[in-house]
Amino acid sequence: MGSLAFALSTAVPGIRSAAIEGGELVVRTTRDRLIGLMTLLRDDPRYACEQMMDLCGVDFPERAERFDIVYNLLSVSRNHRIRVIVTADETSPVPSVHLLWAAATWWERECYDMFGVLFSGQPDLRRILTDYGFEGHPLRKDFPLTGYVEVRYDEDRRQVVYEPVKLTQDFRNFDFESPWEGILTLPGDEKAHETRQGLKLPR
Repeated sequence: MGSLAFALSTAVPGIRSAAIEGGELVVRTTRDRLIGLMTLLRDDPRYACEQMMDLCGVDFPERAERFDIVYNLLSVSRNHRIRVIVTADETSPVPSVHLLWAAATWWERECYDMFGVLFSGQPDLRRILTDYGFEGHPLRKDFPLTGYVEVRYDEDRRQVVYEPVKLTQDFRNFDFESPWEGILTLPGDEKAHETRQGLKLPR
């Protein structure tokens, strides 16, 4: 893998870095060089990445280009994995790789839905996990933890309805005699109880 990292970092234009991280080859490149690099990794017999296993996003809100788009590639014939990373902001599209790996459409739609990353050249860029009309992107770190609305199916109206989030919690009466709620002295644990309570038990 070290030789592959060296070959990529020295011979392929647009490579920001190529190094072994966690036992896998991790390559960082730019959006405008992505398609050329991915084509090379698929077609060059030294890399032979026949499959794109998945694509995921990582959010760093403090950065100007806040998103890392991570591609995990697998070479079955060479028995190695290569991870490719590019960065993007909320408005800069990333070139779609669906013409190289057809499965990319699923992953690009998921990344768009969860993070709001745009993919240029993707003919089916629709939400895939959230409902139609959903606002926001749930895996962004600035997305509110409770969401904006809650969704349920109303039997009377026979339709999906959106309502403001209600965090209703029933009153709970804690039974501190329960070993799950309080600390009791169990058989064989007398010394620990003595230490906790500052007591000296009779011998």
